[in-house]
Amino acid sequence: MAEETDYQTEQLETWSSWQIRPTVFFPAAAIIIVFVLLGAVFADWFADAFETAQEFVNQTLGWFYILVVSLFLVFVIFLALSPYGRIRLGPDDARPDFSFFGWFAMMFSAGMGIGLLFFSVAEPISHFAIDAPPATDADPGTAAAAREAMNVTFFHWGLHAWAIYIIVALALCYFAYRKGLPLTVRSAFFPILGDRIRGPIGDAIDTLAIVGTLFGVATSLGLGVVQINAGMNYTAGIEPSRMIQLGLIVTITAVATISVILGLEKGIKRLSEGNLILSGGLVLFLLIVGPTVYILRALVESTGYYLQNIVQTSMRTDMFTEPAWQGDWTLFYWGWWISWSPFVGMFIARISRGRTVREFIGGVLLVPTILTFVFLTVFGQTALHMELFGDGGIVGATEESLDFALFAMLEELPLALITSVIAMIAIAGFFVTSSDSGSMVDDIHASGGNPSPEWPTRVFWAIAEGAVAGVLLMAGGETGVEAFQQASIMTGVPIAILLVLMCWAIFIAFREDYAEMRARDRSSARAAPPRARPRTEEQIE
Repeated sequence: MAEETDYQTEQLETWSSWQIRPTVFFPAAAIIIVFVLLGAVFADWFADAFETAQEFVNQTLGWFYILVVSLFLVFVIFLALSPYGRIRLGPDDARPDFSFFGWFAMMFSAGMGIGLLFFSVAEPISHFAIDAPPATDADPGTAAAAREAMNVTFFHWGLHAWAIYIIVALALCYFAYRKGLPLTVRSAFFPILGDRIRGPIGDAIDTLAIVGTLFGVATSLGLGVVQINAGMNYTAGIEPSRMIQLGLIVTITAVATISVILGLEKGIKRLSEGNLILSGGLVLFLLIVGPTVYILRALVESTGYYLQNIVQTSMRTDMFTEPAWQGDWTLFYWGWWISWSPFVGMFIARISRGRTVREFIGGVLLVPTILTFVFLTVFGQTALHMELFGDGGIVGATEESLDFALFAMLEELPLALITSVIAMIAIAGFFVTSSDSGSMVDDIHASGGNPSPEWPTRVFWAIAEGAVAGVLLMAGGETGVEAFQQASIMTGVPIAILLVLMCWAIFIAFREDYAEMRARDRSSARAAPPRARPRTEEQIE
């Protein structure tokens, strides 16, 4: 235990002019290569093994996921409201590097991106009529089912997801920019492990972060490519095929590689802002041509219903029913967000230097959640309105394949071809920023915490992510992607344990930091000259 936290600022030892930390880079690369090769050769066996492992998690560890994710949300709210919120993520005189718009745009693109476009229509429609939550008593296809469908969708994409990201981002930002430790996941454990973070234990933590990040990103890239191909089918009649999807992966990975070379300011930031503008334009278009008043009423009511039921929904384990639905949806999301947390947390930390803890938590927890709720309501409620009061057709498309849902909904609106093309461009943009951001995060870990690693190694990770997604598609189509998606969920189990320990480390460090701040305040107050008291009228006379 490192009770007397003597933070040291020397960087981790690296090798070669590219600043590779071999005890992290090579093990992570080896694990990825072995997984890809075995997945290509034994795709069916891997799919069965991961399905078995997923069933084990559903049956025995579901309660753990539900509990820890709820505790993460409680913990970050406590930090924001506590006196620890005064602590600045950097030196006391540090100020933010990015504007609020740029900050929010990059967070939103990295944190949700492809997944939000994929599920914004598919998930509400699925809960509404195809795969209803077992806890709801509403009959499928009714208004009550629509209310419950949006509540569950908000639950999966709302405060809990961003609380998970905040744990990692807050720890990395604090220990790197305020305490001078390397910008890697290992640094978050200094209050617990002390200088042992610079040895094999720290290397193992960073290696796990790289592997979880790469498989999480590759899963999202697979979803994005499948959905783009579905859009091509709807707009141009091009049937989905592995070769087309592989070509899309190669093309978009090439763009992501160019963005990696351009760097954070010129690459990721501009693409993220472009993604936000495109997706925001789609939201505005649907709000205007869709059932505007219905959408606005639904946003208010759905948000209130979500907040009213958040405690019960957060702690529900479906103990009296089979856990299959919860495993397919809630546990899948929690495992996915947790496996993504080293990636998104690192990226948010990289762009959040100079903000206070309270400003950081408030911005990361509330603003992306509000934007996500607006996005989900406009897309999801437009589709639900079509099913409840229109000709429908979206349920059938969603039942055939989840990736058809968005384009089936756009097809029912004016300018369907244009909006579908814009949606595909936005998906591709999110694809690029996810790959770009993931490459940067992997390279920071593999280079020992260098916040601006050399571009050749960043290119390596960008190509690796595209290669993983491509090999998975060639190895078995949706089955291959599904198997590695389950593998990323399995990665979420050990990472969840690390996040629990990370919360403990954050609390220890904040308690010590706040005590030092109070001591400095008292010292400054004693050193300040006494204020001159105003003279009374008698003294003046």
